[in-house]
Amino acid sequence: MSALTELAIRNAKAREKPYKLYDERGLYLIVRPDGARWWRFRFAVGGREKLLSLGVYPDVSLRRAREKRDELRRQVADGVDPAVRRRADKVAAADTFGAVVEEWLRVKKTALTESTWQRERHELTVLAAPLSGRPIAQIEAPELLAVLRRLEARGVVDTAHRVRAAVGRVMRFAIATGRAKHDISHDLRGALTPRKPESYAAITEPRRIGELLRSIDEYRGQPQTIAALKLAPYVFCRPGEVRWAEWSEFTLEGETPEWRIPEQRMKMREEHVVPLARQAVAILRDLQPITGHGRYVFPALHTSLRPISENTINQALRRMGYGGDEMTGHGFRSIASTLLNEQGFPPDAIELQLAHKERNKVRAAYNRAVRLNERRKMMQEWADYLDRLKAGK
Repeated sequence: MSALTELAIRNAKAREKPYKLYDERGLYLIVRPDGARWWRFRFAVGGREKLLSLGVYPDVSLRRAREKRDELRRQVADGVDPAVRRRADKVAAADTFGAVVEEWLRVKKTALTESTWQRERHELTVLAAPLSGRPIAQIEAPELLAVLRRLEARGVVDTAHRVRAAVGRVMRFAIATGRAKHDISHDLRGALTPRKPESYAAITEPRRIGELLRSIDEYRGQPQTIAALKLAPYVFCRPGEVRWAEWSEFTLEGETPEWRIPEQRMKMREEHVVPLARQAVAILRDLQPITGHGRYVFPALHTSLRPISENTINQALRRMGYGGDEMTGHGFRSIASTLLNEQGFPPDAIELQLAHKERNKVRAAYNRAVRLNERRKMMQEWADYLDRLKAGK
C-alpha cells in the first residue's frame, strides 16, 4: 500500500457513503459524504484495537497528521495508552486555574454588580494570568506570591491585595467543587506590603465646594461627562452606580421623581431609592434628548453598548485642575456625608441615602419604609444648599 499524498487528498471526491484513504502505520483519512475529511489513527494496546481522532484536513495537514501519529506510536511503545492519556489531559485541562476561574465567573455573573464582576475578571484572567494553565490543585503559595510580588514592584500594592483575595475566592470555590484541597491565598496573609487605609480625596470646605461646582458648570467636554459631573453632587451615589445608570430606572414625572437602582448593581445587594431634587431632574431632562434613545444615561463616546469608563469622572476633575489627592469622583459622597452631618440632618437618613448597610435588619427595614419622605425633603434641601454655595453665598 502506497503512502498518501497531498494531491491525492485534495482530489478525493465525496461519495454517497464515507470511505477511507490509507496512509501508513495506522494513519488514514475518512472522506465523508459532506466532503469533510477526518484523520484517524488505529493502534493496539494489550491486544485490543483502538481509534483516535487527529483532527480535520486541511486544518491538520498530512505532515502534521503524521507527526501526531508518530508521537502516539512512541507512547504505545513506552507502554502508554494514548486514549487514556488523552482523557487524563482533558480532565486536567478542565481543572486548571483558568478553567475554574471561567466557571466561577459564570456562577458569579448575576451575583456581583457589573463593575465588580468586570474588575474581578480582570484581576483573575489578566493580573493572575501566569497561573491560568496550572492545575489548580497543584498551585503552591510561592507561585501566587511571585505573581503578587510583580504587582508590588509596579507600585500597585492595593491591587496585589485584591488579587490575593480574588484568587482566594476561586480557590475556595475549587475546594467546594472537589478540585482543590487547600486555599493557598490564606498562607500569604502578612506576606505582602501592608496596604494603606483606603480614603477618597474630597473637598469639604463650603467655599471651595462652591468653586468646584462653578468649575463643573464651566467644564467643556462630552455631554454625558458634563451631565455625570453635574449630577454626582446631587445624588452622591457611588461612581459605579452613576456610570451604569439606565434610563429605565428613572421616574422624572410627578411629585416624587426618583431613581431606583436595582439590587444587582448595589454593593449591599438591596434596591436603593434615590429621591431626585428639582436640580437633578433638570440635569437629566437636558441630557435625555441626547442619550435617552439608548439604554445607558451616560453611554461611552464611541459605543452606546456600554457606559462611560470608571476613570471618566476622575479624568475630568484632573482636567479642571483638581489633583487626585484633592478631589475624586467618590469624594462627592464624602462631601455630602460631612456637610449633611454638620448641618444636623438625621444620621439614619444620611446613612440610608449613602446606602450604607444597617447592621440591625429589623431597624433597616423600618427605616427604609418610614424615612423615604424625610429623605426626599433632605435631598431637596441639600440641592438648594449646593446651589447657594455655587452662587457664592
